[in-house]
Amino acid sequence: MNPFADILVVSIDQAVAAPLCAAKLADAGARVIKVERPGGDFARAYDTVVNGQSAYFVWLNRGKESIALDLKDPDDAALLHRMIAQADVFIQNLAPGAAAKLGFGAEALRRKHPRLITCDISGYGEGGPYENMKAYDLLIQAETGVAAVTGSPDAPGRVGVSVVDLSAGVHAYAAIVEALFAREKTGEGRAVAVSLFHTMADWMNVPLFHNDLAGNPPERVGLRHPSIAPYGLFHCAGGEPIVIAIQNAREWPRLCETVLERPDMTADPRFADNPARLANRPALEAEIGAALGRLPREEAVRRLEAAKIAYGRVNSVADLSAHPELRRVPVDTPNGPAQVVPPGALVRELGAPRLGAVPALDAHGPAIRAEFGELT
Repeated sequence: MNPFADILVVSIDQAVAAPLCAAKLADAGARVIKVERPGGDFARAYDTVVNGQSAYFVWLNRGKESIALDLKDPDDAALLHRMIAQADVFIQNLAPGAAAKLGFGAEALRRKHPRLITCDISGYGEGGPYENMKAYDLLIQAETGVAAVTGSPDAPGRVGVSVVDLSAGVHAYAAIVEALFAREKTGEGRAVAVSLFHTMADWMNVPLFHNDLAGNPPERVGLRHPSIAPYGLFHCAGGEPIVIAIQNAREWPRLCETVLERPDMTADPRFADNPARLANRPALEAEIGAALGRLPREEAVRRLEAAKIAYGRVNSVADLSAHPELRRVPVDTPNGPAQVVPPGALVRELGAPRLGAVPALDAHGPAIRAEFGELT
């Protein structure tokens, strides 16, 4: 059973955050109608790597129907109003104020349709001094300080995937699911607002605590943990990289004795506990690096597993593609099937995930126009 099989979602979504939110609703069985501008979601043209189609678009627009509407055209705007009148959820991530200007603001829609759940996804939210600023993933990574705690000591860096857009999309999905559950109890919809800035500011709580309460903001430490040691990158014999992580006091002596064969390090006051190890990180990493540098990586892995110490290989994207744990499922697209990595959550009772087809622009337009024609 698909939990949202009777849910209708109308979504004016483009780029990444809102399309991801709507795609997750489609994955759960909702009928999702994607409203595109006459030229289509601009993400369709990001690249051509998936059978001539955009990687982002194929990934984030599975399971949707597509209709192209010109919302400045009175007939198309009236059609969208009729669609929303029958919808359970309305999502939009147009430019700030654009939806309201076109007659599709959350406040007006909620007055007209009390059971409707609206979701506005924006850069900075409403009412603040940055309300009208353009906001894209990299800009928000920089604005929220994410870039300040990412990268090497020499320079800030961008998280290598669109973490701002993706986290906002997931937060929007969760808020909509909560609103649907609440509506079952109250009969009333909700107006959900998700901003890229505030989503990432939430994720920055730990660095903020360190800055505001201890006056010690995290430094950029590359492939290391800013507040746990040892937790980071080391090189085995031949320069083969590996990441190891010590999470508690019990693991430290096991690392020293079983993996490094350096039991003397457990009695060294410089390394007695995590604060001491952090204060003496250069010396700590030099000792660990020297011991691991004498071991072939597979021997280091054998010892780490014997000691029950967490570790990870530093894989390339090509390594990930061949990873034994990676799952892929087929998705139909207008240009032929593609293999997509499905969402991480599995429901045993539902079996392997099944993702819906990716629509061509306006593929469902004629049918939707007929379905939501003039009410009599």
